[in-house]
Amino acid sequence: ELPTMKMLLSLIALLSAALLANAAPPTCYSRVLSLSKEITESFKELQTSKAVDSCVAMLPSLYLDIHNYCVLAKLREFVAYPRCERVLEVSELKEKARSLYTIMISYCRRDLVFLTDDCNALESPILSPVEPS
Repeated sequence: ELPTMKMLLSLIALLSAALLANAAPPTCYSRVLSLSKEITESFKELQTSKAVDSCVAMLPSLYLDIHNYCVLAKLREFVAYPRCERVLEVSELKEKARSLYTIMISYCRRDLVFLTDDCNALESPILSPVEPS
């Protein structure tokens, strides 16, 4: 009876440790990565939405690759774009882009590694094989 109880307690302790490990706070890098994906997806949805103003078609493209140094200029360009202020979805997207830029240049500055500075890659992204074209 006693060895079974010890084994059960050991199993519970192991499972608890695994749960705690998964509940670790996000790193700067993971936060920047998830926010950039969220912004890119929101931009794609905005472009395909029929209910949005025609000014959306004139917005600077917003494909984000946080490993490309040019992403900082891309975010600045998007946030500073003078049109579409009255479109709520665009204002919300600009706010997210502003947050991402702030996180990247201040909070996570030392944690990020830029692998390229190919600005053209942010203009016409090559879709990965898993993404539908």
